Amino acid sequence: MTAFKERLYKLYQDHEVKIDSAFFLGGFFFDLFTLAEIDNLFGISQQIVYLLVLGAILRWDFLATQNLLQVPKRLEKIWDYRQLVVHFLLGSLLSVYSLFFIKSASLFSSLIFIVLLLAVMVANELQRIRKGDISLKVALFVICVFSFFSMTVPVLLGFVGVVPFLLSLTLTGLFMYGFFVSLRAQVTNQDYLQKRLLLPSGSIIALFLVFYFLGWIPPVPLSIQSIGVYHRVEKAEGQYVASYETPSWKFWHHGDQNFVAEPGDTVFIFAQIFSPARFSDSVILHWYFLDPQAGWQTTDKIPMSITGGRKTGYRGFSSKQNYSEGRWRVSVETTDGREIGRIYFNVTKVAENNPKRIFFKEVF
Repeated sequence: MTAFKERLYKLYQDHEVKIDSAFFLGGFFFDLFTLAEIDNLFGISQQIVYLLVLGAILRWDFLATQNLLQVPKRLEKIWDYRQLVVHFLLGSLLSVYSLFFIKSASLFSSLIFIVLLLAVMVANELQRIRKGDISLKVALFVICVFSFFSMTVPVLLGFVGVVPFLLSLTLTGLFMYGFFVSLRAQVTNQDYLQKRLLLPSGSIIALFLVFYFLGWIPPVPLSIQSIGVYHRVEKAEGQYVASYETPSWKFWHHGDQNFVAEPGDTVFIFAQIFSPARFSDSVILHWYFLDPQAGWQTTDKIPMSITGGRKTGYRGFSSKQNYSEGRWRVSVETTDGREIGRIYFNVTKVAENNPKRIFFKEVF
């Protein structure tokens, strides 16, 4: 048995990068295929366990760097594998949070944040990060802690906005300060703790605050399931029936994105928005027109109440009868101005009605 353990340890040392990468990818794909809804109790419990295990290992690492941790001889080999556990758990958590953020992101407004988050996932693969200073691991840990609170707090409160965000940020700060206090009683080198724990924690929290007011952080847990432009939207027997002219071979169009407007036509925007159960909030359908001289100009802001719990998303629509010919866009935004999604379309006006006009129908 001892010989087997030694061979296993040598195998790990010889192929450390490949094995670490395999554990990271294992964590990513494990959560990719087992990803539940954001308010799933088992998923939330799993994240809590992962965060607590990560926190415990980080705490032991802090004590070990100050020669305050004596690892029992029989556990020394297991202790050497702790970075594999850290790597797997970070990969798993970062992948979960990345997937949830991507689902809620409008790439037009949140692209920078999503790219940075994916860069963090890649950075977790780099040797200099894995072998680097403990403060780098603290930074990744804080990102995971904030992501957890930023997703669970809005679910518990039932709405998104400034209050849930600031509460998430405050809870992250309190959690990390509690982590600091738990170490302060044992680690006499307070300067070391401040530089390696408080500084990276505070920096990440400040960075998230800046990202929020720049509008880069996606409004988790809301996400656009579908959005389209139509000539008519009607509700019948609990379903929405949307009418459009665009032929089916233009599969990349969402309804009539090349909107041919005959006299009397109304432009309809239909959207399906996912939100968790017991969620009750409002979104804004923000209409913009592209003025050739002045650029994008706001024409209307129409509120739409949403209620959570429907798996395929809450359904609703907005309409506009007075419009100009040209380029339009409609953004679905939270009440604090963060964009969930958007759609572009062109309006072309014709002078006469076409009696041979054919409409296709889509049921939601």
